[in-house]
Amino acid sequence: MKTANLAIVFTDIKGFTERTSRQTLEENQRLLQVHEALLAPLFKAFGGRIIKSIGDAFLVTFESPTQAVLSGIAIQDRLWHHNRQLVEDEQIHVRVAVNVGEVRVEANDIFGEPVNIAARVEGITDADEVFFTEAVYLSMNKAEVPSQEVGSFDLKGIPGKIRVFRVPRAPYRVLAPAPDAVLPPPEEAALLPPFGNLALARVEANLDLGQRAAAVGQGAVAVGQRAAAGAVAVGQRATVLGKQARTATDALWARMYARLPPAITTKVSSTVAGWGVCAGLLTVVLLGGWVLVNGGGPAMRAIRDVEGASSTEKAARVNEAKRLIKLEEADQRAYLSGRLEEAQGNMGAAVVHYAAAVRKDNNGRAESRLISLLKHEQCGVRSSAATAVGGLRLESARGALESLADDGGPNEGGAGGFLGLGTCDSKQAAADALKRLPAN
Repeated sequence: MKTANLAIVFTDIKGFTERTSRQTLEENQRLLQVHEALLAPLFKAFGGRIIKSIGDAFLVTFESPTQAVLSGIAIQDRLWHHNRQLVEDEQIHVRVAVNVGEVRVEANDIFGEPVNIAARVEGITDADEVFFTEAVYLSMNKAEVPSQEVGSFDLKGIPGKIRVFRVPRAPYRVLAPAPDAVLPPPEEAALLPPFGNLALARVEANLDLGQRAAAVGQGAVAVGQRAAAGAVAVGQRATVLGKQARTATDALWARMYARLPPAITTKVSSTVAGWGVCAGLLTVVLLGGWVLVNGGGPAMRAIRDVEGASSTEKAARVNEAKRLIKLEEADQRAYLSGRLEEAQGNMGAAVVHYAAAVRKDNNGRAESRLISLLKHEQCGVRSSAATAVGGLRLESARGALESLADDGGPNEGGAGGFLGLGTCDSKQAAADALKRLPAN
């Protein structure tokens, strides 16, 4: 196992747990898609490597502590621009925390005390802020990143006090990306984002249009939310992790579960009523927003082309999608192969690919997809998904499995499995899967 001296960034969304409890499953999925579309390009633009994405939390590493802090500054300004278009309940506010130190590195994880410290600092960070440790302060380029001391803190499981700093709000003088940059007058400064586009100006022109589209997509989602009636309670049952997190994954899950209330249900029911004369226009707006938010790159667009292809076109489009999947990053190929199988109606093969993506690549999108299939209209699909998440021991699926084990779904007792042999009992499959999960 190799080691490396890396800057570690943790982020999460303020009030995410409470928000998911009052939104529909679809609204929560769109929120996370918009969140990823806004943040991920900025992490990459500053040289970051996304290690984990669990729910609303990102874990990212950087070789440069300066670039790590700048990415956080850019994210906060980008979200400020995004949030200006939305009412308060629909805005996204995140916390960013940065630490640096020597960590043990594996293909899809990092280990060590610097990771735990970063997670703990994230826990004391305020929304819309960028906090970082003294280790970052001592190693970053102070000519590029302004700083202000917050104080020294006793952090759970960390020996000694940790000195913490924050990035103060603009305006300020540092080495700016433009050679002729000057401080704006006070009346203009009040109209600028919190960090004055200090970091965002360095990369904004080169960012993928997908992140710009996120704001439009979120606006379309807002229209849909206001048009739809009914409410949904979404989430998973909480499991309190009492032990100190030892790996980056542990740290993310510990923070996520600690914030969850103990009895959020995954039963989804929503009623869409009264589209009226605006139905046609609203459909166009929502579809447009959906495409913008979920473009997903060339491979994902090719997969969507397969879904809408005629029988004469399908074979060629499948081959094109397979070609594009091979060009994607290795840790995304199994997930995308699952999406392609699903687009062709091959649900058994899709489940196999999603399970492989979780097992080999720790792919969060594949994990979410498997859990969503526990609510599929076909009993055989639900049963296969339950067997897969049970085999993977996915604690994140507990709530959905409990709901399925209690209530079942359509066509229980019908022809079972993908070969149509025997009878299907997804309730029992879910109950069996629950037995394989770690004990609470």
